[in-house]
Amino acid sequence: MHKTIRRQLVERIDSDYQKFSSALIPNVDHILGVRMPELRKLAKEIAKDDWRVYLQTANDKYFEEVMLQGLVIGYVKADLEELLMYVAKFVPKIDNWSVCDSFCSGLKVTKHNKERVWSFLQPYMDSEKEYELRFGIVMLLIYYSEPDYIDRVLDLLDRVQHEGYYVKMAVAWALSICFVKLPDKTMDYLAKENSLDLFTYNKALQKITESTRVEQDMKKVIRSMKRR
Repeated sequence: MHKTIRRQLVERIDSDYQKFSSALIPNVDHILGVRMPELRKLAKEIAKDDWRVYLQTANDKYFEEVMLQGLVIGYVKADLEELLMYVAKFVPKIDNWSVCDSFCSGLKVTKHNKERVWSFLQPYMDSEKEYELRFGIVMLLIYYSEPDYIDRVLDLLDRVQHEGYYVKMAVAWALSICFVKLPDKTMDYLAKENSLDLFTYNKALQKITESTRVEQDMKKVIRSMKRR
């Protein structure tokens, strides 16, 4: 089955997109250059077929082969616990921001299983591995930046102590999303004593000011909070 999948990927190669992707995702080799709409289309087809066999035998050589696995997991219909088992097997394969963030976006089953997935995510928030931790953070910002979870989310983000660039950027991104959705709670966190390092704190402020959903007057206040 994996040979058939690879052939289908090769047939969808766009050489111009390959150059674009390689520049956008540094430190990742073996990018074929298959556009996301094509990958999603193929993932949906696999999810309707014998997806368990596919996930057990799939190759990891090319960037798109790994991305495809993550997309398939997001599309399949399965018992939550079985699905989380496949998520746990996939997360160690994540080695770049693109696969991480696309994978998280696809795990929409989280919306209807908030508490169970919250519990599942906790070990990742303590991981020392850059992309395992980023996985946890991105899941928080996509599915848990809401009133019922904001206090717990801010607490978890404040505990993150990792030097990885893609972890810091994820925390900053998460805080900007929290601010857009729940400005009072997030402002209270940012304005008072917190454990954020200088880079992450200032990057969070920057991302807030870049949002089109934040008023200009508030952006002035946010800019004035920059640390030096």
